[in-house]
Amino acid sequence: MSSVLLIDGHPNPESLCSALAARYAQGARSAGASVDELALRELRFDPVLHLGYRGEQPLEPDLQQAQQRIRAASHVCLVTPLWWGSVPALLKGFFDRTLQRGWAYRYKPNGMPEGLLAGRSARVLLTTDSPGWYLRLVQGSPTERQLVRSTLRFCGFQPVRVTRFGPVHNSQPADRARWLEQAAALGGTDAARCLAAGVRPGAVVQAR
Repeated sequence: MSSVLLIDGHPNPESLCSALAARYAQGARSAGASVDELALRELRFDPVLHLGYRGEQPLEPDLQQAQQRIRAASHVCLVTPLWWGSVPALLKGFFDRTLQRGWAYRYKPNGMPEGLLAGRSARVLLTTDSPGWYLRLVQGSPTERQLVRSTLRFCGFQPVRVTRFGPVHNSQPADRARWLEQAAALGGTDAARCLAAGVRPGAVVQAR
């Protein structure tokens, strides 16, 4: 059975993101996948990388378990709002602390990076207050650069698909109901893809 790890990066459990995450999980389970739900707001960890990349900052137990849960997954769905062209500090801190060099990526002798979480696919569910055309035209799709190319693909996830939901600020109940149904359908589609491909949780390549 394929394993889906669902990461809810919103600080508020009453958010649209959390509702989308729940429906995505429901859809994936309906398709036969095993779903592990990880709400970052429930973890206890320091999101600040105090020494940058010049020293060691031991992982808290919750982050150690998060690494194990990522390792066990064949597909990861990340649910987050777009805030100031980026993601919430909670999610950014989770990335900074959890995606460690030597565990999520490494640099080859020639200086090129190598993702160590290869063998896994990913989906990003993104809520925004701006329409997609505005983000692409005015801001150059910063989320694509940060989340997809510079984080998930950098660590080896392929393919990485992105689905936007918005604008949220002036949405109506019918809009949200439609988005929730879409999230459930995406969960089912992604789980079915993994099952059809015979995808199993990949092994993390340890740096030598």
